[in-house]
Amino acid sequence: MGRVTERRKVIRIRDGAVATRPDTLVAEEPLEIRLNGKPLAITMRTPGDDFALAAGFLVSEGVLAAASDLRNIVYCAGATADGSNTYNVVDVRTAPGVSLPEFTLERNVYTSSSCGLCGKASLDAVRTTTRWPISDRPRLRLTPELLAGLPERLREAQRVFDRTGGLHAAALFTEDGELLDIKEDVGRHNAVDKLVGRALQDDGLPLSRTVLLVSGRASFELAQKAVMAGIPVLAAVSAPSSLAVDLATETGLTLVGFLRGSSMNVYAGDDRIALEEAARD
Repeated sequence: MGRVTERRKVIRIRDGAVATRPDTLVAEEPLEIRLNGKPLAITMRTPGDDFALAAGFLVSEGVLAAASDLRNIVYCAGATADGSNTYNVVDVRTAPGVSLPEFTLERNVYTSSSCGLCGKASLDAVRTTTRWPISDRPRLRLTPELLAGLPERLREAQRVFDRTGGLHAAALFTEDGELLDIKEDVGRHNAVDKLVGRALQDDGLPLSRTVLLVSGRASFELAQKAVMAGIPVLAAVSAPSSLAVDLATETGLTLVGFLRGSSMNVYAGDDRIALEEAARD
């Protein structure tokens, strides 16, 4: 399989001094996801946890919801003309009886590492109805202090970022702030898919008592992935998009942005944040 990092020669200029040295870069390679033998999508990703990525992607597409929905995932042998295996093509086989939405069989798109929604026919195509409506689940109650401590814990757990400085990260925490899992990838949506896919493989969906923290911004797609996995709280160290806020409001998702130090903005679902009424402006 491909490596998570690769070495490249770089000319480094510092204070007028010029030197040639090797640099460690995050690897980026295409992954083709096939569904029951049919090409479905291509995403640019950092190699590693490919089966979890594919499974998580199909959770967000509304295809998979439990480990029992999944028969197996394999790398496709003979993925090149000479019959060699590139480990860049996976085939997801669903269990008998799993219904496949029509759009998944017709959807054959290229997905960049920065935008998992490229190629969607319309916004309506990603407003998939979740099997675990967040508004129907028991409510978490999180303190601002607990949320404020999560980014540092995420940063401390980012092993590959320390070597490359070029990876996004996504982490799942319990409602008590315990780190459950963390994934890194060149694409923020891939990192989330890897988290969700691993949870599906462990038969851990829905993730109804967890907090999802992402290292960058909170896009509509990340909010949608959280909703599809039954995650009630999405927090980001950067800004959300307007569509992410709209989706959070519609679905009952708690959306927190600009989570930095003791500061944060709550854009939707503030009833899950334990705020003192007298402290509100």
